[in-house]
Amino acid sequence: MATDTGRHATTRTVRYGNAVEAFLAVPDGAGPHPSVILLHERYGLVQHTLDLAARFAGDGYLCLAPNLYSRFPDQARLARGEIQVPLPDPQVLDDLNASIAYLQDVPEADLGRLAVMGVCLSGRWPLVVAANRSDVGAAVVFYGACQPAGWEVNANQPEALEALIARVQCPVLGVFGEGDHVIPLEYVLRFRDELEKHRKTYQMKVFANVPHGWLNDTMPGRYRRDEAEETWRILLAFLDRTWRGGYPKDRVRWSFESDVAVDYDPKHNVRME
Repeated sequence: MATDTGRHATTRTVRYGNAVEAFLAVPDGAGPHPSVILLHERYGLVQHTLDLAARFAGDGYLCLAPNLYSRFPDQARLARGEIQVPLPDPQVLDDLNASIAYLQDVPEADLGRLAVMGVCLSGRWPLVVAANRSDVGAAVVFYGACQPAGWEVNANQPEALEALIARVQCPVLGVFGEGDHVIPLEYVLRFRDELEKHRKTYQMKVFANVPHGWLNDTMPGRYRRDEAEETWRILLAFLDRTWRGGYPKDRVRWSFESDVAVDYDPKHNVRME
C-alpha cells in the first residue's frame, strides 16, 4: 500500500524500554508532527507495517511501529505465519507505555496529538492503552479487537473488553469488512453497542464484501485496492478532525456506516491468503 505522496521521511530502527525494537518514520520538515504508534498484525514487524509507517510519515505523521515480539526468538516463523504467539495485555501495555516515554524524548513528536492504531491481532491494544492513559488522543481499530475471542477474559486478557471500552478516554475509529471470516457482523455491532452504552465518541464503517486484511498489499488474495485507499482517507480525515477539535469532550458523537447483504451469513466468509 506504499504511495508516493511527494513528501520525504527519515526512517531508522530504535530500541528502548525492556528491549523493545521499533521502526521510526519521521517526516522531513519542521515539526513537531502529530504522532501515531502503529501496532502490527500477528506476523510481527513485517514489510506491510513498515510500509504503513512510511506512508504515515509521507502524510505528515511521525510514526513509531514497535515490535511487540522483540523478545521472541523465532521472528522468521512468525513472519511466515507458521505460528501464532499470544501476548498478554499487561506486557503490551508496558511496551506501549515505554513507547510513549520514548517519544517524549523525540523533539519531532507532538504528543498533544497522539493516536494509537492496531490492526487485526493488535486491534485490542489501542483500547487497552486508551483505557489506562489520558494522553492518547485517538484509538484506531482496523478489523480487530471485537472478534469472538476478544470478549473472553483469560490470563492474557485479564480485563473484559466491555470494561476497557467503559474507560476509553478518546474518540475511537473502527473499520471492518463484511467478508471478514474472523469477525462476524454481530460482534461489530456488539462493539458499537458497547461504545454507545458507555457514551464514547466513535466513527465506524463496515465495507461491503471485503475480506479480513484487505489493507495488506503484501497478501494479494486479501488486498482490495479501492477499499484500502478509501480506508486511508477515512483514517486521515478522522485524525484531522480529532486534532481540530471536532470531537469535543463535552459531546458524544456517533457515526456508523454499513453496507452488507440482506442475506448476510458469516458462514460464507472464508480466509483469503
